Amino acid sequence: MTKIHPTAIVNPKAVIGNNCVIGPFCIVHKNVIMGDNNELVSSVIIDGHTTIGDGNKFFHSAVIGTDCQDLKYHGEPTQLLIGNNNTFREFCTVNKSATMDEPTQIGDNGLFMAYSHVAHNCILGNNLIIANAVNFAGHIHVHDNVIIGGMVALHQFVKVGTYAFIGGKSGIKKDIPPYTRGEGSPYLIRGLNSVGLQRRGFFDESIQSIKDVYKLFYKSGLNTSQAMEKALLIPNLTKEQNVFLNFVKNSDRGITK
Repeated sequence: MTKIHPTAIVNPKAVIGNNCVIGPFCIVHKNVIMGDNNELVSSVIIDGHTTIGDGNKFFHSAVIGTDCQDLKYHGEPTQLLIGNNNTFREFCTVNKSATMDEPTQIGDNGLFMAYSHVAHNCILGNNLIIANAVNFAGHIHVHDNVIIGGMVALHQFVKVGTYAFIGGKSGIKKDIPPYTRGEGSPYLIRGLNSVGLQRRGFFDESIQSIKDVYKLFYKSGLNTSQAMEKALLIPNLTKEQNVFLNFVKNSDRGITK
């Protein structure tokens, strides 16, 4: 049974699933669709054409699905899609998209800590840990299993590869390849996220295969095109090597050095 606090305002046109808890002073607008077992702790606002899956928790003063901050946006019924089992801590903000063709999207099992901001048209994957005051500009794509430290700012259209680890207080202007770790402003790759990969169950052979490709791009003195040519000559490329190389091939802003 869904519980709605008497001070909460829930539009009768909103679709609310089973076993949800909507706490004091929360506001849920008419175009919201919410699945089961979600909790809005207090003073949470859910707005816009926002679709939320199951088992998410929104802490005090999270503001979700509001209009984007892009001056080209003129009130179109754009969307925000949120998956399952995410946690949005205090004062977290997530905007709906600026364009009709590409909703803002958040996957499953993410932790978005206090004051983090997700701008329009971002596509964020599964199992993310986003620390306090991380700021995503528009059109950013973050792959699965990424960890981002506190007070990081990411430029619009940046891509972050799977299992990357970004140290706190960093400024990101170019794409960050999978499996890497780094920090700084300007951001610099410092090595592989080897400890993180071990903790996530990667075998030594898989980590070594990533190291072999990583060295071509970051230790050999070759430029990106030369490193790619040499990497593609490796016989029997592993799954992890293909993930790394495909990311570099599809990088629009160029990879961080």
